[in-house]
Amino acid sequence: MMQSLTPDVEVRLSVGQCVRTLTTSKEKEEVTKTLHTLTSYLDDGPQSTITSAQRAEFSRAHYTRTLQFLISNINADWLQLLTVAQCTELWDGLFLRGPPDQTLLALMDGISLDRLVSILERFLQSGRLTVLLWTRCQGTGLSDSPQLRETLLSRLVALPDLTANQLHHHNKTLFLPQQYYPLLARDMLTVLERTCQALRDRKDCSLTFVAQALGKACVQGHSGKQVFGVLAPHLSSCTLSDMVWQRVCWKLLENVPERWLESVLTGMVQAVNRPDALSRIMGNLVLKNKKAQFVITHKLLLLQYKYETRVLSILLGYLAQDRERRPLLIQVSVLRSLCQAWANPSAVRHTPLEQQLYVSRALLLCVGLLSDETFSCPIKHDPLLQCMLGGMQSHLDSSVVRVRRMGMVVGECLSSRMDVNGAKLKFEYEHDEETEELLSLMTPLSEEETELLDDRLDLPQDVKGKTVPSQAVPSQAASVAQKSGADPDSELDSDDELTPYDMSADQEMSQAAPPRYLRDCLEVRVDLSLRAIEGLVRKNTSTAREVSVELSKVLLHMEDRYNTVGFLSLRQAAMVALTVTDSVPVTEYLTTEFYSMNYSIRQRLDILEVLIMSAQELSQPITDKEGPSKAIQRVTMNTPLYPGDDPIHWRQVVERRIQSKTKRLSKGVTHPPAKPTPNRYAPVAGHFFFPLLRNYDRPQVTFDLLGGDHLVLGRLIHTLGLLMHLAVNAPVATQMGRALLDFVWAVRYHVDQMVRRGVLFAVCSVFLSMPSQSLLVELSDQLFETRAWLAGENTGQNNKVSLMLLYTRVETRLLYLNILDRVVSPSEFRE
Repeated sequence: MMQSLTPDVEVRLSVGQCVRTLTTSKEKEEVTKTLHTLTSYLDDGPQSTITSAQRAEFSRAHYTRTLQFLISNINADWLQLLTVAQCTELWDGLFLRGPPDQTLLALMDGISLDRLVSILERFLQSGRLTVLLWTRCQGTGLSDSPQLRETLLSRLVALPDLTANQLHHHNKTLFLPQQYYPLLARDMLTVLERTCQALRDRKDCSLTFVAQALGKACVQGHSGKQVFGVLAPHLSSCTLSDMVWQRVCWKLLENVPERWLESVLTGMVQAVNRPDALSRIMGNLVLKNKKAQFVITHKLLLLQYKYETRVLSILLGYLAQDRERRPLLIQVSVLRSLCQAWANPSAVRHTPLEQQLYVSRALLLCVGLLSDETFSCPIKHDPLLQCMLGGMQSHLDSSVVRVRRMGMVVGECLSSRMDVNGAKLKFEYEHDEETEELLSLMTPLSEEETELLDDRLDLPQDVKGKTVPSQAVPSQAASVAQKSGADPDSELDSDDELTPYDMSADQEMSQAAPPRYLRDCLEVRVDLSLRAIEGLVRKNTSTAREVSVELSKVLLHMEDRYNTVGFLSLRQAAMVALTVTDSVPVTEYLTTEFYSMNYSIRQRLDILEVLIMSAQELSQPITDKEGPSKAIQRVTMNTPLYPGDDPIHWRQVVERRIQSKTKRLSKGVTHPPAKPTPNRYAPVAGHFFFPLLRNYDRPQVTFDLLGGDHLVLGRLIHTLGLLMHLAVNAPVATQMGRALLDFVWAVRYHVDQMVRRGVLFAVCSVFLSMPSQSLLVELSDQLFETRAWLAGENTGQNNKVSLMLLYTRVETRLLYLNILDRVVSPSEFRE
């Protein structure tokens, strides 16, 4: 009767009988026999009496229900009848010997139970994840429904999160992300190795599920050291000489769903050390998959800027290594997109400095990888030439020093690769780590240097920062001596035995005498004149007034042709001395020349600096002229080198003690009041200020203040604000404030940040320098509009402090000192 039943009916009846027996039985032998019966459906040994059809039917239709029954009866009385060894062999064995995908789903549903936590830990330690992935590669797992596949992927990849939410502080170490995901990556490597062997044996395999698991793990943020830190080194070494491994890696990445492909590629690019390793692992995926092409050629290069220069070199090197991928680098998108992004004026003004530096690095790396034939054809390098010219103009117009320096470096590097009538660009800029790095990107590393770099990257962290030991230096010297054919112990020069003279105290001797009169400064050497002119001007004021304008003209047009030490500071000090000595004529000349034609930006900025430094000196009180010996003597008496040598030291201690213990109802003036001195800036403030507002809206041939010369406009507004601030309590302060507010009000929404900050500083200067009664009389119509602008979101957080300027005068002056420090500092103004 039983032999006529089909396998599915027979298995269903047998499993039902086992469930009823476990539910009602209280005998240990009967429970043990029933569990053995269920376990026999999982054994496929030669002594097993269960057929393969019955085992397949049990795994397909009854295994999950059996596990759910065991979990629901985990506290049943019949389970207490078994010993610890029997529970481990029979009860736990049902979880650890069956289909791993069904086991994982059942365990994750009841993960809050302690016994299931220990079984799940053994499940991971015994390599059941490898079996799960391999069964999916062979297609022998659960029915391939989308819902079931998605559920299994979610449980498999999110296991650390699910266990942490259920177990909280009782979570196991193996379930933590830093332990679980490297374990998952090693299981993936085992499955890939089995796949390679199956392909050699001419067996078909599917990597779809493994690719989906890899993509889902990466998109959840574990693509760094936890996944690709394990995968990338092994894949790089296996694909070095095995074509089957390369095909498996290519197929793995091709099967990653597009919604997760970006995370996989990002993690892979950061994990590999060389472009050829990335080429062996990825193949021509960038040509086959549009999403991969967008990520590699656009997003990682233009939209994200958090990666190191090494990642950029690997990406661009990957595109340049293969002749099929190389057109992407030259003709299609990469070079053109980088050029457009680097030369875009809007990007230069609004993107962060880090992103601009990132794009500059990518552009230089891309140009460095291209061959000379690419630039030999005028048709090919013509767009690059247009990019260089437009991008340099956008960078040099910026008010940020780093942006201008970046434009100079990139412009030099681009012009060095293009043969444009033999002309090469050359700029003068300060060399720092940033510029040196950009210049080094034009010379790619050789294979030997790359191998040394890879070896160094593989060293432990505590060894990477160590330098070459000193023992290596003698060996290098010996090798040089052997190459030259001389004995390393021989003397290189007979003059080495001579003792050198001590020249540390020597002074530079000048054959020409410094000029003694101001008119002589126009005829003698430039360096001698610059060193003497300031002292002569301040000593002979009457003579200085006769030649002040002529000397100012010479100094303004003077160039550093002889590399004079301190040329800029000496010239500036001389012009300031002339302006202070003969304020009206010199100021009239400088302010007129500021808007004249054929002046460079550097000369116009020099004029502004001279004006503000002269105004600051004129606004300071005149001190008594004391000899240097008297000042030195006073400092020496008040600050002895050794306190024990001071004869009045103990008297000061006693006096301080008496003063601290004596109570007085009132105390007189301890210091005499400061002697009032006239303000030399107040009578001439209008000569400094108003001429600078004369022709600001008239563009010249080489100068457009309201157009592209943002740097000069920002410095001009800062200068006017400082001139207004120094004119406090001056009779002309009211007219200055009204004129300055009318000027800056038109550019308060300027696109350049420096101009907007200058407007804020100028408005604060107006409301603090003008008399209180003049504010309501002269600026009554503009007070409410200015208050609304200061309180708006468009001008920043600092304006909330500036808003208080309209309410009180006492608190305003204290707050404004803080605003001055934050808005502009003397060092920032001089940059």
